[in-house]
Amino acid sequence: MEAFQGNDLAITRDSLYGTFSEPTYAGVTSFMRRRYTRDLTGVDLVVSGVPFDSATTNRPGARFGPRAVRAASITSAWERHWPWEFDPFELLASIDYGDCDFDHSQPQHTPAAIEAHADKILGAGCAMLTFGGDHFISYPLLKAHARLHGRLSLVHFDAHSDTWPDTDEGTQGINHGTMFYYAAKQGLVDPARSVQIGLRTTNDDVLGFQVLDARQVQRSTPEQIAAQIKARVGDNPVYLTFDIDCLDPAYAPGTGTPVPGGLSSHQALEILRCLRGINLIGMDVVEVSPPYDHAEVTALAAAYVAMELVCLYAARHKLKER
Repeated sequence: MEAFQGNDLAITRDSLYGTFSEPTYAGVTSFMRRRYTRDLTGVDLVVSGVPFDSATTNRPGARFGPRAVRAASITSAWERHWPWEFDPFELLASIDYGDCDFDHSQPQHTPAAIEAHADKILGAGCAMLTFGGDHFISYPLLKAHARLHGRLSLVHFDAHSDTWPDTDEGTQGINHGTMFYYAAKQGLVDPARSVQIGLRTTNDDVLGFQVLDARQVQRSTPEQIAAQIKARVGDNPVYLTFDIDCLDPAYAPGTGTPVPGGLSSHQALEILRCLRGINLIGMDVVEVSPPYDHAEVTALAAAYVAMELVCLYAARHKLKER
């Protein structure tokens, strides 16, 4: 951590690198006080939001998720993320790009808008950390990432499999419970090299995905769960998606479809830390619904999950370069 550099660093900082101290209760709420900009020159990591929740099947409100996660992140923006031995923002030129723009009155065009948003960022050579929004946003993001990196390994933390097909045969809707069915069927992800963690809803057809359900997680150590994930994905390019309802409602009440019996914040964060070394190329954190949150508990958990992902990315793509 460096000396106090003033305030509103999201707009006043001179460098895309570094962690500085400023009042956590005031100022512009970019993610971790990164600079707000659309300039992608020299940028390694782009944080952006997709405030879309029209695919929600239960309680809406995740459109407010990106703003809430950014605001919650500020509480720890003054220090190096614990317990990592390095500051990822000393290694990664990182910005907050703001939110994906789409016309809410034309939801049929939203998937293409999200895909174009990702194409622009990825085309500039940047990696993406994206905040939802509901979980549907992962589908157009996967399409953009697969176009660049080829068939992906999906590491999916969730209470739900999201591999149900749409009920009308021959149609594909905009639904936050069907995306990974189509991602698998369309070859965006390789189920044989992918894994779903924390599931606790019924879907008999796993489509070839490895499933480490909530009971398996509870009966195992984080190290054991991470070892199974790493063995499954190998060195394949990994897209990691974290639905906050993977956590038990005691730790994440602010979500659209909560399911009791989930992971604790501690378990989830420890599993993520133990994934150090995976070939992470893209990531999102979704389904934070602030209208159902209490004392920002859910948004805070999401912000910490996001920082674990930033550290995982930096450890693989920056420390390895040294």
